[in-house]
Amino acid sequence: MKAEEIHGMSETQLRSALQDARQELFNLRFQIATRKIKNHQRIPQVKKDIARINTALRERELMREYAGVDDEAAVAAAVPTASTQQRRSLLGRLGRGRK
Repeated sequence: MKAEEIHGMSETQLRSALQDARQELFNLRFQIATRKIKNHQRIPQVKKDIARINTALRERELMREYAGVDDEAAVAAAVPTASTQQRRSLLGRLGRGRK
């Protein structure tokens, strides 16, 4: 799953995708433990997908908290339109004030 796809999803879709990814990771680990699958390459991909989804959810949480954006549609619209550099600079500025 690419970051652009994740940023285009709504929060409910993200939470559903996160749950599915965690279930897939559990199933992969279980299959490896029972020696039903020998290909371990999917595990790091699923872990990265989980991390990307968690990052997107955290970005939206910070947008609601610090940028004053409360509407889910406004948060979803605000995050994908910003470039990666703009998003990083905004989140960096917001993170410094939290201490």
